[in-house]
Amino acid sequence: MSELFRSPFDRHSTASQVIEGVDLSGKRAVITGATSGIGVETARALALAGAEVTLAVRRPDAGEQVAADLRAKTGNPAIHVARLDVADLGSVTAFCAAWAGPLHILLNNAGIMMLPELERGIGGHEQQFATNYLGHFALALGLHRALTEAGGARMVTVASSGHLFSPVVFDDLDYRFRPYDALGAYGQSKTAEVLLAVEADRRWSGEGIRANALHPGAIATKLQRHTGGLKTPEPYRKTIEQGAATSVFLAASPLVEGVGGRYFEDVNEAPQVNARPMELGVPGVASYALDPANAERLWDVSAAVLH
Repeated sequence: MSELFRSPFDRHSTASQVIEGVDLSGKRAVITGATSGIGVETARALALAGAEVTLAVRRPDAGEQVAADLRAKTGNPAIHVARLDVADLGSVTAFCAAWAGPLHILLNNAGIMMLPELERGIGGHEQQFATNYLGHFALALGLHRALTEAGGARMVTVASSGHLFSPVVFDDLDYRFRPYDALGAYGQSKTAEVLLAVEADRRWSGEGIRANALHPGAIATKLQRHTGGLKTPEPYRKTIEQGAATSVFLAASPLVEGVGGRYFEDVNEAPQVNARPMELGVPGVASYALDPANAERLWDVSAAVLH
């Protein structure tokens, strides 16, 4: 196993700090789910560094309000809004068809968490798996050519330490046999997102596309609407500015140039673990989430859904 990547930053670092001095002029970025939480802060940081940023959002009206605010705060007029619902395959297809030219940064940020009842989405799959993973898988495939055209692109996927609650259960992805478990389903979708980074990097790194996944940390956002709010004890929580730091670092920092197929938290690569840490705040990525055989199998299963 290769040595863990270490940066000069830590869990207290902010998005502004990790991108300080970086010039993204001429770079184009797409951020999904950028109407609230760390998505907005990620967009702000990239725009301040000079990137052309497209907020790919389910509600364009809300996106336009965010974009107007970001243009005023950053002085960057190149902040656009486009409709994209990653839970709707038709919407993903339309977004990709409308995109023209190179794409330097694809940031898969949108997501849902712990739906209280079993719902089904793309291809009849369990909704969290369909939205958090399958929609972004389809988006990555649809934008593959644009990423290749960039001549050095990055795909960053916001996963979660929640992946430690479940591997991808290939024999029952959609709870057709198991009783539905909201946390388990969320965990499975987040493991799938890490595996997406692993396999995308294996397949596409030769084309100059590097892919990584991350855990942003415990941040109070709308994501916890079904959980009654953030339950993590105060000492382990992050601000939104801190929560966006790892996403921004992986998307833009020259320090991580040429690095891919890995899982980061607190702006550093996480160590592999073979059991879920019982203590909060202990970093770690499950071995099953980085397993290349799992990653290739999931890619093949997912490609079959789309064809």
